[in-house]
Amino acid sequence: MFTSKDVMELRQRTGVGMMDCKKALTECDGDMEKAVDFLREKGMATAAKKAGRVASEGIVYATIKGDKGVIVEVNCESDFVARGEGFKAFVEEVAEYILDNDVKSLDEVVAAKTEALNAAIAKIGEKISIRRYEKMVASDSKLDSYIHMGGKIGVLVEASANISAEVI
Repeated sequence: MFTSKDVMELRQRTGVGMMDCKKALTECDGDMEKAVDFLREKGMATAAKKAGRVASEGIVYATIKGDKGVIVEVNCESDFVARGEGFKAFVEEVAEYILDNDVKSLDEVVAAKTEALNAAIAKIGEKISIRRYEKMVASDSKLDSYIHMGGKIGVLVEASANISAEVI
């Protein structure tokens, strides 16, 4: 048996809707850990169902740490979701992963972030796809980024200059 507090706790842990949390706890006889696993598996099934949909909205996000920078585009189905904090947090997580790891391909990123991707799809309820990324390492130069039109367009730029102290 479980209480409404258990439903709330499961919702806070997973970000899934109240009715889905209640159903998961019912299916798992009130066992919180089994319910989390149940929802994770359901999230994978949900992701598979949404795979055929078109994800034409999304955002571009860039981050820089020291001499490394990355710009990533992640797509979803609606601009409403693209503006949401949950989606933005997922995009940031993907960008940080690419920046902090020696990633060679988009397939490698998708494989590494599959669990987080499926969790985001289950929580948000739309198809989400990691579309593309670019990573740069500066050599005797400076990296900077610019995101325009609310995340629709972005650039990652490497620049260097030889300026004498007299000019400065």
